[in-house]
Amino acid sequence: MTHLDDRGLRAVARVRSVREQDSRIGLQQAVAQVRETTSALVVLEEQLESGVEALGVARGSLADFRALQLGVDALNRRVHESRSSLLAAEVVARAARDRWAADHSRLRAVETLLANRALERRREAARAEARELDDVAGRGWLRGRRAATERARSSRHSSGGAA
Repeated sequence: MTHLDDRGLRAVARVRSVREQDSRIGLQQAVAQVRETTSALVVLEEQLESGVEALGVARGSLADFRALQLGVDALNRRVHESRSSLLAAEVVARAARDRWAADHSRLRAVETLLANRALERRREAARAEARELDDVAGRGWLRGRRAATERARSSRHSSGGAA
């Protein structure tokens, strides 16, 4: 049940919900980027390790050795670039996680406030109903009391007139 007093707060909740959803999507993308970059780095490191092992057992001409060495150097540069990319992706993911946490917290604060307001309105309605029921019961008791008094008077008048 929505309450007219909460329209503005509900609008704030909708905006914060959209922000929280956007930041959650951003976080998911950032985490996916970290995973992809990590996987690529693992592959490059395995290739570099294989290349280094090949250098250790290389046979053939000096030109073949030099070509293998240049390939290993290129792989080494790609590994360093991939590590830098991973560090950057991790920084972005941490920032995205912080942004999402802040947006999530703000949304929960508004939702909690709305829930507390609704709870207070329900409590106030219950108190009003209890007051009304007490009033109805009190009037019923008074009617019963008056009726009993009237019956007592009537029985006194009817018995007093016969004596």
